[in-house]
Amino acid sequence: MIPRLAFLSITAFWITMNILLWRAEYGSQNGGDPVPVDFVWRKILTAPDVSSLTVYQNGKRTGFCEISTGVEQEMAKLDENTPPPGNVTARAGYQIRLDGNVSLDNFTNRLRFDGLLQFLSLHAWRELKLKVASRIATVGIHSVATNQTVTLEITTDGTTDLQVFSFAELQNPNTLLREFSGNLGDGWPGDFEVPGLPQSSAELAQSIHWEARRERMIIGREPVFVYRLETEVLQNQIVIYVSTLGDILRVELPGGITASLDEWNQS
Repeated sequence: MIPRLAFLSITAFWITMNILLWRAEYGSQNGGDPVPVDFVWRKILTAPDVSSLTVYQNGKRTGFCEISTGVEQEMAKLDENTPPPGNVTARAGYQIRLDGNVSLDNFTNRLRFDGLLQFLSLHAWRELKLKVASRIATVGIHSVATNQTVTLEITTDGTTDLQVFSFAELQNPNTLLREFSGNLGDGWPGDFEVPGLPQSSAELAQSIHWEARRERMIIGREPVFVYRLETEVLQNQIVIYVSTLGDILRVELPGGITASLDEWNQS
């Protein structure tokens, strides 16, 4: 259980980190699609409402998650009769918070997760925190861009293993996983390697190209316009549907995992 939990956390973090590190160079290539990716990204970072999504795996309900922004948290402090200040984005800053829990096929215990991603600007991330916990173990990841390091903390049976990696060590994920596997004991072979992973961040970045388009869809029996973000990571498609206000409506991930508004499933 612990090796699988650590693997899930490390792999998710590595892919997220490299998308952020290389986004400024490669992320805005949208192949001439009608909506610029940066336009939709700004919408997401300044969404005024919480996105409350139900998580499914292969059509079976397995959990929930909530996605909120700094703007939403700043707006929540206001009285409903008080108009929002004009500089609400400047006061709130760019940040995304993720909270929820899921029960996936490969895990015997329900996983709880929460994360925070803060930005200096649309293209420059500042700090990332991620915690994934089950009944028997907790994996925490923390990174500050200016430090150029990543702290990985695993707690189980009252014992905490803390390791710090440089960004240079993150360049090759298989090297990182093999180095870390020696501390996980049984259940994770020392020569563990994930097939298909690029050997460097540059290779991964060059293979990731986001596309964005504006589409008309039926949600809750009502026709609405949405933005569709789409990319492919390690030969797996990722699709995100976003409202015109920036709220996350639906996320489609590998492994048959989706997260969507309840209204979406009533279409």
